[in-house]
Amino acid sequence: MSRFSGEPKSGTDSAQPLESGLYIVATPIGNLRDITLRALDTLQAADEVLAEDTRVARRLLDAHGIRAKLSPYHDHNGAKRRPEILDKLANGAAIALISDAGTPLVSDPGWKLSREALDAGHRVFPVPGASALLAGLVASGLPSDRFMFCGFLPPKSGARRKAASDLAAVPSTLVFYESGPRLAESLRDLASVLGEEREAAVSREITKLFEETRRGSLAELSAHYLDAGPPKGEIVLLVGPPLEQEVTEAALDAAILSALKTQSVKQAAAEIAEHLGLPKRDVYQRALALKNG
Repeated sequence: MSRFSGEPKSGTDSAQPLESGLYIVATPIGNLRDITLRALDTLQAADEVLAEDTRVARRLLDAHGIRAKLSPYHDHNGAKRRPEILDKLANGAAIALISDAGTPLVSDPGWKLSREALDAGHRVFPVPGASALLAGLVASGLPSDRFMFCGFLPPKSGARRKAASDLAAVPSTLVFYESGPRLAESLRDLASVLGEEREAAVSREITKLFEETRRGSLAELSAHYLDAGPPKGEIVLLVGPPLEQEVTEAALDAAILSALKTQSVKQAAAEIAEHLGLPKRDVYQRALALKNG
């Protein structure tokens, strides 16, 4: 079939025909009004809508008066369905992919389909919208200029502590998804590995009636949820970057003198500045003074 793309008009009744390809469509994470006009147009015009749970998808489509062909695509049938979907794309179909909530491919099985579609030469179109990790980040009050999405923490304490240790020095806000029953234990393990005073936030039920974001240190949040019990709803757990450590003049000089035994002034200054989080120019000037003094 021949398809074309055009400037979408507002409203599902005026949706334009879609170019052949796979459309990754973000859907609301709670409030049904958190969906874009382009997403509604895409879902209305698509030849088929792939959904993680067709019952959840049907409620969303019904709420917006959209009648679309729905079919399931999830972890259990993905391997079987992908060849069929790729055949449809090869024949010119426009197919939309949605998850139960938020942006597909983020902690769900859609990335395999997206990758195989791209490898087969088909176009993949992002249709941006709601995202729990971004909503949690902007509500947390933690630094948002640099962040790292880490998915779900391992369910067992030993593996969880190992994962935390691997992330301990990352100079970014860390974003996790977590379940209510495991939240308190996860916070306790993170506090043990990353430091009890490290800033953190827990956002739950984002955009829903009982939306809540609780802020505090890892130790404070761990104590709260151990006492209050498992919270309900979907949870975004955020941990701030490592706390800045004050470097004394004596400690800096000792590090520089040790490095100068095997490195040039420039090399020593660059390495120490990066390791201690200090301005390279200042460390270089101090290393030069020690070298010549």
